Amino acid sequence: MTDAATFGPIDPPARLLMGPGPTSAYPSVLRSMSAPLVGQYDPFMTAAMAETQELYRQVWATGNEATLLIDGTSRAGIEAAILSLVRPGDRVLVPIFGRFGHLLAEIAGRALAEVHTIEAEWGQVFPVSVIEEAIVRVRPTMLAIVQGDTSTTMNQPLDGLGEICARHGVLFYSDATASLGGNEFEADAWGLDAATAGLQKCLGGPSGSAPLTLSPRAVEVVQSRKTIEAGIREPGDPVAEDFVRSNYFDLGMILDYWGPRRLNHHTEATSMLYAARECARVLVAEGRSAVIARHRRAGDAMLAGVRGLGLAVFGDVAHKMSNVVAVVIPDGVPGDIARQALLDDFGIEIGTSFGPLHGRVWRIGTMGVNARKDAVLTTLAAVESVLRRFGAPVATGGGVDAALDAYAGAE
Repeated sequence: MTDAATFGPIDPPARLLMGPGPTSAYPSVLRSMSAPLVGQYDPFMTAAMAETQELYRQVWATGNEATLLIDGTSRAGIEAAILSLVRPGDRVLVPIFGRFGHLLAEIAGRALAEVHTIEAEWGQVFPVSVIEEAIVRVRPTMLAIVQGDTSTTMNQPLDGLGEICARHGVLFYSDATASLGGNEFEADAWGLDAATAGLQKCLGGPSGSAPLTLSPRAVEVVQSRKTIEAGIREPGDPVAEDFVRSNYFDLGMILDYWGPRRLNHHTEATSMLYAARECARVLVAEGRSAVIARHRRAGDAMLAGVRGLGLAVFGDVAHKMSNVVAVVIPDGVPGDIARQALLDDFGIEIGTSFGPLHGRVWRIGTMGVNARKDAVLTTLAAVESVLRRFGAPVATGGGVDAALDAYAGAE
């Protein structure tokens, strides 16, 4: 057993994180996390919380007052949304086109919902008409759908679903963990009632904080289930019979914590608040449309580059997220061993995948601070070197040249 007294300070190796997430953080985000702590009701803290809310309204493209953070990873945001909006016995429809659709279905099941699913082949997305047919057939309380599923790299179109959900009285929720900030997301224009994300993908921060936004209609559902803890309850405070079966993820109480009442619920994760605020500030300062366009240019260049190496790309490329590409591992190349060589020799991390795609594809991301030309070119050069070492017939310089051509065409 190692003597703890011999441990030194944390000193991670230099890495270029070019997988499906987490990605490297913006330097200013890392600096923000070293800022001094303050008390949770310090005027500076409450002002920072209010600023964070306003910044994320711009990130989500929404006017929703109920826009805030859940302290926890992106999965915490998913659980808060589903547990707070879905009552036991409610029907939830989940279209599944990758691993994370299965996750939404599992969380809805744990909320004691009656879960109905439809499935598309991995590498494909759903036509809006198919989802509408399922809504008419199932008559759900909620449609819960992933926008960008990194397991397959597919980006499900959401435009049009809000109108269908509104017409049938269905709450419309989307998990945008992998897509927000690097792909279009229009919470209000698309009619979202709830959406959640994380920092560790296109927003360029660490995992550990989950941005969330709720429409007024969703807030009504949350408020109808509201219960205040006995220890801080005041006369007249509500005590709902069908209260949310989680204390930590009860959005009714969390809204009170972030709202004018500032009613204690938990101690806000101060350093993560700073990080989340800075992620949004960086995006808003550069311009939301400019950041999305930067991700598109980097993603197009990476796509061109892997094709320039002679590699096949998995899935329906017309519906691929801009920030990650799934590359079919060439025959004869040991996928995990080659990926480890890329990490050991070049300090570059790319990802494998899950389920039926494990060992079949690598997922290469271009997200956040790494959605830039030098990161794309460096990664392609390193992938070429590793593939050649394992005997794959790749075109010499083909990846870098094709990516440069893509950038030149975009400019």
